Parts: sequence; structure tokens; C-alpha cells
Amino acid sequence: EHTGIYSLPLAVFLTEKKCDFAMLPGLEIKRSLGIHRGKSDPADAQAIARYAYLHRDEVKIYKLPSAQILELKSLLSLRERMVRQRAGYQGSRKEARSFKNITSKLMLEVQEKLIKELTNHISQIEKQIKQIIASDTELKRIYALTTSVKGVGLILGTTMMVYTNCFTAFDDWRKFACYSGIVPFPYQSGTSIRGKKKVHHLANKKLKTLLSNAACNSIRYNPEMKAYYERRIQEGKNEMSTQNIIRNKIVSRVFA
Repeated sequence: EHTGIYSLPLAVFLTEKKCDFAMLPGLEIKRSLGIHRGKSDPADAQAIARYAYLHRDEVKIYKLPSAQILELKSLLSLRERMVRQRAGYQGSRKEARSFKNITSKLMLEVQEKLIKELTNHISQIEKQIKQIIASDTELKRIYALTTSVKGVGLILGTTMMVYTNCFTAFDDWRKFACYSGIVPFPYQSGTSIRGKKKVHHLANKKLKTLLSNAACNSIRYNPEMKAYYERRIQEGKNEMSTQNIIRNKIVSRVFA
């Protein structure tokens, strides 16, 4: 069961011992159990073993990412936490400034210092990410190709490289788009239910957010995407569905 940083030492150990193994999301195993009551470690271990046996012809052998990819993933996670913290302090500072009469001067000074410190640390992390990519020939080549697509910058490009293990973990761009939560699925049953196609909530929300930002930037700065977006809007198409199409276009071009 894939448990992030907690399962990483075992994955490293098995890789060093050249043992084949698979890592799967806990939700995938849980939903395969059917009606299930109670929970305990022995029962969970038995469920994982049963799933592995029943799907032994389908599960894929896990390939541990390189040390550089693992380090990039850690740096991206750290940066994300710092960006969230900085946004929180920025919002608090804005509120405090609107109540100057009852706000302590020290409170504003402390928040200013924290925002400045976090901004400096975020810049250092981004610098370190660039250095790691530049130090490896293959990473540098893939990064150059990835960011050559308009709308894809340092963070989105690196995040895509990390979650695709340099574009080896997914067979094609459509599967990655599904993983990112930007593929609309039908909502139909018989003749009574004829709902609109919609994206599923089970997705990597981090990637979805970054792709949404990339789509907005493409609409704003990429003449081709801007013209496409405006043409669809003039035809009466939905704004969000058009933006989602652009997200898919970005993913398909990066994979190409």
C-alpha cells in the first residue's frame, strides 16, 4: 500500500535487494473489498495479499524513481507548504491593515518579516530545483522539452516530471489527464438519467490546480489559445469546459 514517505524506506530496501514489488493506492484496495466491516492490521494485510493474488496479472512492477526525482518531489512539497503559509500571512496582514486603529504595530512587523523570510526560502528552493535539473543531462533535456510548451513553467514542468517519473509512469497523455482530474466522464443510466459530462473528484488536485493556472496564462499570453478560447465563447460554449479543453491541449503537447 502506497503510504508516501512511510513506504519509501521499504521501497528503497526492496529495490536495493532487486526484489520485484508493486505499490498501489490504499483507496484502490479498499474499494475492491466490497462490503467490509471492522478494521485491524492483520485484516488489512490479508486484504492486500488477496488483492495482489487476484490481480497478479494486472499489477505493474513498481520502478523506484531516481534520487534526483525523489529530491525534487521533497522540494516541491516543501515549497507548496511555504507558499500556503505565506498566503495565510499575506491575508492576515491585509486584514490587519484594514483595522489600523486596533492593530498592534508589532503584529504587522512580525508578519512582514515572516512573509519576507518565506519569500526568500521559496526563492532558494526554486534555485535548488533548477540546480538539480541542470546537474543531470537527461533531466535537463526532458525539462527543456516540457517547458517549451507555452504556459508550462518551472513548477508545473517539474511537477509533471516528478509525478510521471520523467514520463515513464503513464502509457499516454490521456491516462495522465485522467489522473490529474481534467477528463470529463459521462453521467448516464438507461433513459432516465442523462446528465452532462463532468470531471471526477478523485484526482491529483495539485496537478489540476497547476494545469488550471497554465491554461489561464495560455489564454492570456498565447495568441493561438486566446483566439481558440474567444472563438468558442462567441459560439456560446461554456467558459469552464473551454478552459478544460485547453488544459488537455497543454498535457497532450507536453507528452508529445
